[in-house]
Amino acid sequence: MVSLTEIGVSAGINILSALGFLLAFAVLRIQPINDRVYFPKWYLKGTRSSPRNLGTVFSKFVNADMSTYIRFLNWMPAALKMPEPELIEHAGLDSAVYVRIYLMGLKIFVPIALLAFSVLVPVNWTSGTLENEKRLSYDQIDKLSISNLGKGSKSQNRRPDQYTVLVRNVPPDPDESVSEHVEHFFAVNHRDHYLSHQVLFFLSFCPLYCHGLWGLWGQRVDAIDYYKKEIEELCKQEDEERQKVITDPNYIMPAAFVSFKTRWGAAVCAQTQQTSNPTVWLTEWAPEPRDVFWANLAIPFVELSVRRLIIAVSFFFLTFFFMVPIAFVQSLANLDDIEKELPFLKPIIERNSLKPVIQGFLPGIILKIFLILLPTILMAMSKIEGHTSLSGLDRKTATKYYIFLFVNVFLGSVITGTAFQQLDEFIHQSANKIPEVVGESIPMKAAFFMTYIMVDGWAGIAAEVLRLKPLVVFHIKNAFLVRTEHDREQAMDPGSLDFYNSEPRLQLYFLLGLVYAVITPMLLPFIIVFFSLAYLVFRHQIINVYSQQYESGAQFWPDVHMRLIIALIVSQILLLGLLSTQEAEKSTVALLPLPVLSIWFHYVCKGRFEPAFVKFPLQDAMVKDTLERAHDPTLNLRDYLKGAYVHPVFQKNDIYKLVAFDEEEKNPIVVTKRQSRMNTPGGSKFNSSSGTNEGEFSRIPPP
Repeated sequence: MVSLTEIGVSAGINILSALGFLLAFAVLRIQPINDRVYFPKWYLKGTRSSPRNLGTVFSKFVNADMSTYIRFLNWMPAALKMPEPELIEHAGLDSAVYVRIYLMGLKIFVPIALLAFSVLVPVNWTSGTLENEKRLSYDQIDKLSISNLGKGSKSQNRRPDQYTVLVRNVPPDPDESVSEHVEHFFAVNHRDHYLSHQVLFFLSFCPLYCHGLWGLWGQRVDAIDYYKKEIEELCKQEDEERQKVITDPNYIMPAAFVSFKTRWGAAVCAQTQQTSNPTVWLTEWAPEPRDVFWANLAIPFVELSVRRLIIAVSFFFLTFFFMVPIAFVQSLANLDDIEKELPFLKPIIERNSLKPVIQGFLPGIILKIFLILLPTILMAMSKIEGHTSLSGLDRKTATKYYIFLFVNVFLGSVITGTAFQQLDEFIHQSANKIPEVVGESIPMKAAFFMTYIMVDGWAGIAAEVLRLKPLVVFHIKNAFLVRTEHDREQAMDPGSLDFYNSEPRLQLYFLLGLVYAVITPMLLPFIIVFFSLAYLVFRHQIINVYSQQYESGAQFWPDVHMRLIIALIVSQILLLGLLSTQEAEKSTVALLPLPVLSIWFHYVCKGRFEPAFVKFPLQDAMVKDTLERAHDPTLNLRDYLKGAYVHPVFQKNDIYKLVAFDEEEKNPIVVTKRQSRMNTPGGSKFNSSSGTNEGEFSRIPPP
């Protein structure tokens, strides 16, 4: 098992790694040649100019100002200076709320650590239970744990998604096209609020163009004239292909983005059932335009349940079979027991220079390597499930990743680690004694989690701020591929907060901190160092580096709250189980209400606050609409929403801009081809006229 010496070796390696990363970052960030790597966000905003445009040839590459090297740590206070309202305006609500999770971790664990080190650690250390317990394997760090105790002892800015709903499962109609059917339905059922709609198109039938290996030989021609003709020809072909998509009814799918004249009208439509048949005319809030995941809009609604069932089964087996590498990692953390069972490995294991590294550093780094590809795999699984927004994909992937970390990294490490650590007890004791052995051994796994926190939390966060991969890639592209300023901007790759990857790992630290706060308080300083460093680093990154793909209004916060409650309940249940093995019946009974109160608190918060993240109050919608009309009475909402939900294939092209809105101004009456509905009331002058060629068009890639 891991001793204090081996933890010290691991701490030394990871502290030196973290300091090396931070020092390298502090020096590299002030070099002019790296300015676009470490400050890409300001370049994208157009508020920063390259220092390479000034000075001598040498100063374009290397910073010759020695005073900046003296102040090389000034990025730390600079990251903390920006006030939160300005941070929200600069980086978005999602980023600001994400950083606050780290601050919340500090507010939770610093007081807990002070209390634990002033009360629990002295009590644990002065007890001598483990010294008198011959049947258990333990080390010095376990004397600091409970094992050593004797038995009995939302934004105000206007956004297109506030006016728009996503409509799916539009039922087929023999007399009308999908576009006409959508327009007729909403013009009749939401006649005072309906504004326009954008029909969606499949991409699966689009013609494909195969490139050949031409250009290797032939007649030499003027390059400018040649490429000018090529561009003209390609533009012509592009327009022809777009017209095919627009005019062919086979491309139209039974879904549309429907926009309303007011937020109030959109809120009513998005949050109500449209017909007596609950399987058609399904409405939901439209994602923010940048948040739309176009590929999944083409998935038929009836397939979603089947897809999600298949992914759920696949995820179960993935989680189950990952126990094998977890068991391997835990075997490295318990070399003493391996040595007893496999004596021929003793000469290798007993090497003084090798054993501290294997037990103190290697398990954490191997576990991190095993987990590298996992978020990408889980994201692919979430895409198959059919979620229609990037934020939804992030949240669902984060949920899978958290379950995986909870089952494998936490429970798996505890169970398999205990099996290795107390192997003799598992073999020779009766089955009813095994839970007691597990309960007594849980505190002894704290040392492994300390090494994991140092590898993933300390060195990993320091490596995040260094941005070594973007640094190398930028300079390679800048040397060989960059020809224009646009190319240079594309080479910067500012990245974004990978919520699906970082938030579950963050929640694992909350879980470890809450579970071991009472059991092994020595783990708390490692948690506090992580939260402090991560808060500083990520605040710097969202200010200077990251450029978020979308803004969801912090919709991930209910998931964060739920996982914190889960961690709290798990810590309480484990503490109850541990105390029951210590013959502390009175303490166990006194703690029984805690899980019940925690669950009750969760449901109170869920009922009180969660609706604010999933619904738009009609009162707030009306207030915003009223204020907007008062402040901007000349607002042309039609122009504002024009092009908001256009598929990237159709963007920067005039085709979608000219058809629908011109026709809507000329034909204010709702047209229907149904003879039996000729007496249907007409729409207002803001209702859009439709047809196969009308509306703003969004083309959807195949599933």
